[in-house]
Amino acid sequence: MRLSRGFARLLVVVALLTALPYEAVPRARVEGRQRERPEPFGSTCYTRITGSKVTAYCHNPYVAVDRVRLHIECDRWWDLDSDGSSVEAGPAQTVRLTGRCWKEVRSVWVSHRKRTP
Repeated sequence: MRLSRGFARLLVVVALLTALPYEAVPRARVEGRQRERPEPFGSTCYTRITGSKVTAYCHNPYVAVDRVRLHIECDRWWDLDSDGSSVEAGPAQTVRLTGRCWKEVRSVWVSHRKRTP
């Protein structure tokens, strides 16, 4: 069986390319902007509900200042929900946030926002 000239050339090229080390084979370079990694941000917060009182501790391990805010949703329809004022948690700083309902607490969460210069 005889190989055609085109197929024989292709076979020789493939054999040579596989024999060369990876660095020797020319590759197309993709030039473009590298995607910037977002700067790590956000405090780690732990909340504790004791009866009708709520306490949250937020620790910021990052360089960017995190403005944290405590939100409390009360269980009773007549009990007002509350959104606390925002507090700045600086780098390596732990802040304490407190709030309460008159009766039972339904849910609690902490919101985060970067400080704008």
